[in-house]
Amino acid sequence: MTTEAVAPRFDPTRLRAWLPRYGVYAAIAVLVLSNVLFTPSFLTWSNLRIQLVQVAPVVIVALGMALVIGTEGIDLSVGSVMALAAALIPLYLGYGVLAAIVVSLLAGVAVGLINGTLVARVGLQPIVATLALFVGGRGLAVVISGGQLKDIRNPDLRYLGSGDLLGVPVLVWIAAMLVVVIAFTVRRTVFGRRLLAIGGNRPAAELAGVPVKRVLTTVYVVCSVLAAIAGVLAVARIQSSDASAVGLLIELNAITAVVVGGTPLTGGRVRVLGTVAGALLMQLVVATMIKHNLPPSTAEMVQAAIILVAVAVARESRTR
Repeated sequence: MTTEAVAPRFDPTRLRAWLPRYGVYAAIAVLVLSNVLFTPSFLTWSNLRIQLVQVAPVVIVALGMALVIGTEGIDLSVGSVMALAAALIPLYLGYGVLAAIVVSLLAGVAVGLINGTLVARVGLQPIVATLALFVGGRGLAVVISGGQLKDIRNPDLRYLGSGDLLGVPVLVWIAAMLVVVIAFTVRRTVFGRRLLAIGGNRPAAELAGVPVKRVLTTVYVVCSVLAAIAGVLAVARIQSSDASAVGLLIELNAITAVVVGGTPLTGGRVRVLGTVAGALLMQLVVATMIKHNLPPSTAEMVQAAIILVAVAVARESRTR
């Protein structure tokens, strides 16, 4: 009597469970491999440096956005916070770089407190509450700057934007440090567990004694402060302050990075490394299109397709 080996059968349920968690990394691997094979000079340090420097501000903003989305919220004001921070830098730079940075970060705290209060205490929907500062915040930044682009020539500030530490851009070091801090906060702290509990089931979190209003307010403050940091670094990198351009539409890039990275819009989960990977994937898509002389519209269509796939995969995983 002989037995025949049975070939393993494809199990689609395993694939559906695998995609939300690891799909973004697989997409990056495929994109990197294709660039190595078909894009000249892709693996040169100069090219990799450019990609890392360009994606760092998006990563920083996306970290804050991931926390907000983890509470089942959204923050549309992050681009305006960047513009506000950029507008304040030249006004206070005469008092020293540290003073200018502190004032910019305090502006982020103020915006976060307003957003958090409107959401947690007034009870407005996050998209409505943050939409007000999405419009008004940038308008205020333009008023502060007088609607003019201001050149900034400060060696200490320039070091933050274009300096190197151990051969790696300082901007990238700052982004990496913030990734570690946010990942630790989400995974290892009481605040992180409370944040996820609120996003998973807010009424249950309230019944369990979680200080929901305080946690929500803190989340929006953290998000705005991270956006202010990104605004300061953007000014440091380009050595100029333009309130009408800094951070323009970065909220869409941040939300895309979070969603593509596997954090569900329904809250209750935050994938920090996935968010970083999502930002890297979208940056590589744009860079690849540019390297092959394709129009920006092509990159936008590819990004739109990636977003739709990510949302569809997330929805499928929730319905299982």
